[in-house]
Amino acid sequence: MLYLVDLAGTLLFAIEGATTAVANHLDLLGILILGFATAVGGGIIRDVLLGATPPSALRNWHYPAVAFIGAGIAFLFHTYVQEIPPQLLMMLDAAGLALFAVSGTEEALLRKMSPLVAIMLGGITGVGGGTIRDIFLGHVPRVLQTDIYATAALAGSAIMILCRRLGMKDTYSALVGGAACFLLRVVSSWYHWQLPAKL
Repeated sequence: MLYLVDLAGTLLFAIEGATTAVANHLDLLGILILGFATAVGGGIIRDVLLGATPPSALRNWHYPAVAFIGAGIAFLFHTYVQEIPPQLLMMLDAAGLALFAVSGTEEALLRKMSPLVAIMLGGITGVGGGTIRDIFLGHVPRVLQTDIYATAALAGSAIMILCRRLGMKDTYSALVGGAACFLLRVVSSWYHWQLPAKL
């Protein structure tokens, strides 16, 4: 299940990253690179921090293949992708964020990391690729200035771990944590919730 969750998040984030590249008028190579970086960047950072090298995204050809397929979809059908309503795109992004936050937390727990570290790695897995994408484009990373984004990933990871501590089965705790991340991201976008910028 963890493997399938990872691949689903990879595809969603690859399409999103490549769509951003198209909107910024990058060429085909730039679109493929941005799609790949957005899709697997967070997982690579997580694996390096866990000492799991080479990262799973580079050991298993399925991850690059799915990332490049997602980027190719955005390149070939960008006219249709750009017509997708912004609210739907936001919800797809929230789904990718939730999938990666859950898979990152699970990977950390499998490697016997402490709950705090597992939460941090869940957040990094969720937002790492998008941060790399924004840096490539010369933007301030979205996680530092948009609604509730990284916070949603951290909250979903924390809820997932809490559910396990309360005796919930692994699969159900992952579903609850992922749903919490998704709902927090979506609701915060709808109501324009922001963390305080200054006192």
